[in-house]
Amino acid sequence: MRIGTGYDIHRLGPERKLVLGGLEIPFDRGLIGHSDGDAVLHAITDAALGAAGLPDIGELFPDDDPAFAGADSAVLLAAAMGRVRERGLEVGNVDLNVIAERPKLKPYKIAMRDRIAAILEVEPERVSVKAKTREKLGAVGRNEAIEVHCVILLEERSR
Repeated sequence: MRIGTGYDIHRLGPERKLVLGGLEIPFDRGLIGHSDGDAVLHAITDAALGAAGLPDIGELFPDDDPAFAGADSAVLLAAAMGRVRERGLEVGNVDLNVIAERPKLKPYKIAMRDRIAAILEVEPERVSVKAKTREKLGAVGRNEAIEVHCVILLEERSR
């Protein structure tokens, strides 16, 4: 078994769609990033790559490469998972904390879990999505950013 951790934070800004966990969530602002800014999928990608002993998301999909401008983070995660599977590993489970003051994410947690499971090609029961706030502390608490923490367990594929 291999365990990886992932973390991401993006500022919120105007004239951007809010994409979290592969879902477009109605909100007046979105996450600023070179790709679609999906901090949830970025954290999962880094956790999986780290657990597999592969280069991190910034090395594989650099933010100064025009090829990844506006990229769908689901496509990037799927590509990273292809590399993980080449190493003979599969997802045991994923545990996520999505930290945002607004929008309230409770109504989207199940759909987010299901979308992440589909991207990872695992059963939804292997994915946990928890929504937290920063109790109005720091940039996330001031509703300037959204932060994500992820832990992933990878297991050797049974033969």
